Amino acid sequence: MIRLTPTSITVDAAAADGLPSRSITGVAVTYDETATVLDGTKVRFLQGSLPVTGRDPKLYMQHDPNQIVGKVVERVDTAQGMMFTAKISATRLGDEALTLANDGVIDAVSVGVTPTKFRYDDEGVMIVEAATWQELSLVSEGAFSGAVITDVAASAPDDPAAEGIPQTEPEADIQSTQQQTKEPEMTDKNETPIVEAATATVDKLWAQPAREFKMPSPGEYLAAMHIGGDTYAKVNQAFQFANRKNQSALQAAAGDILTTDTPGLLPVPVLGPLFQDLNFVRPVVTALGARAMPNTPSKTFIRPTITTHTSAATQTEGAAASATTMVIASNVVTKTTVAGQVTLSVQDMDFTDPAAMNLILNDLAGEYLIATDNIAADNMVAGKTASGSTWTVTAGNPTTLVNSLFDAAREIAEDSNYFPTHLFVSPDVWEKLGSQLDNSLRPLFPAVNGQNFVQQNGLGTASGNLTYNAMNPLGLQLVVDNNFAASTMLVVYAPGFEVYEQQKGILSVEVPSTLSRTFSYYGYFATFVAKSSFIQSIAIA
Repeated sequence: MIRLTPTSITVDAAAADGLPSRSITGVAVTYDETATVLDGTKVRFLQGSLPVTGRDPKLYMQHDPNQIVGKVVERVDTAQGMMFTAKISATRLGDEALTLANDGVIDAVSVGVTPTKFRYDDEGVMIVEAATWQELSLVSEGAFSGAVITDVAASAPDDPAAEGIPQTEPEADIQSTQQQTKEPEMTDKNETPIVEAATATVDKLWAQPAREFKMPSPGEYLAAMHIGGDTYAKVNQAFQFANRKNQSALQAAAGDILTTDTPGLLPVPVLGPLFQDLNFVRPVVTALGARAMPNTPSKTFIRPTITTHTSAATQTEGAAASATTMVIASNVVTKTTVAGQVTLSVQDMDFTDPAAMNLILNDLAGEYLIATDNIAADNMVAGKTASGSTWTVTAGNPTTLVNSLFDAAREIAEDSNYFPTHLFVSPDVWEKLGSQLDNSLRPLFPAVNGQNFVQQNGLGTASGNLTYNAMNPLGLQLVVDNNFAASTMLVVYAPGFEVYEQQKGILSVEVPSTLSRTFSYYGYFATFVAKSSFIQSIAIA
């Protein structure tokens, strides 16, 4: 809730129509004026932001709902601000509020609202367009200079019963008299008769100063908080009183209720969602796809490949046909176990929101993804064949880039009749590709807008955004992975590199000796270079 406090007050103790009344009239909020509230927020209300219909806002003293003195009975929205008339209830606290207003001690009002539609301008000021108005408080200091109370009608009614003031019943007087007569030694002979004294005592209670309390010690406060109920309420009241009495002028100048008044009620905020500084993606694994890990009861499995094919040739009549024995290699692939663990105390699990545990376990699974992708990137680089081409990055001259890409594609095609499908690069190479210009200083890989090229005659396209797979140089699918070392550029025919995986998920075990539980996430992962000539590397100069 936002609480905004106007300043200044003009007091008129007589009712406008000459009749007895208990009301105050003035301006609750001025529009298009910037004010700073107690927590430092800068706020500006627009006309129409406060409702003029619906439930009447309550009238409090110092924003304390325990000190309710009436309610707002009339609201008028003007171009300058929200005008109001508030009715003061005929209670002891209401009489005190009227007296303080007439004496000029209370010379401002403060609205308590909850914004429902708002925005921030360039200077960080909250612009309130709509809000619910819960309460209006009588206060001594303000934030809005243009909002004033223009009238205080506090004349006493001729008939107290007409205003709903509770009258003392005769039984109460008699009871008070009996209570006074129980201790005759306390009464002076020259005093007013007992019954009148009892009535006077009741009147004096309305104006008695608040009882002073000493600041409780930390031990007393914590003990009272543990006991709770009335004990804590009384000790907390003593703490609040002593804190107000000792507050500095700076605290008192802007304050309605300080946060130090209610230390036991203020939660420690935890802002969500949790900030995530890692993107749990696997560019290499996603681009190639992960095959199911063979379900063999061993740490390895066999991946066969052809090392020598059969042959065919022109046959001379009567001569033997071409005959070549096929040779199949039995390649051994080793399963790698990838795992991570975290230990949580039972206190962490019991005292935090269940979502906190989910965040930790999700992070554990995300780290597994990053680790397996790093294995795939490293093994792809280890299984490459150097094409012998070098791309010399030169602004306005993409000749060496084009030559290198075509040279690598030729190496793959000469050996198999296959052509490359992907271009795997490190982030720094992706930057060089995106900023590569032709001799007219146009992007070599222009952006596209829907189906229309922004620039024609490019050697590929970019989708118009800076993402790891949003470019296709010479028709190749670009894959950018920060698990590659700097200056990595691989032209790949995808079937030449295989990925196998079996994710096992989460295991957990309780550790009674430390009152904790250990969670682990694991899986089996393997890669296989089916043909190294299908992975051609280009050096970056």
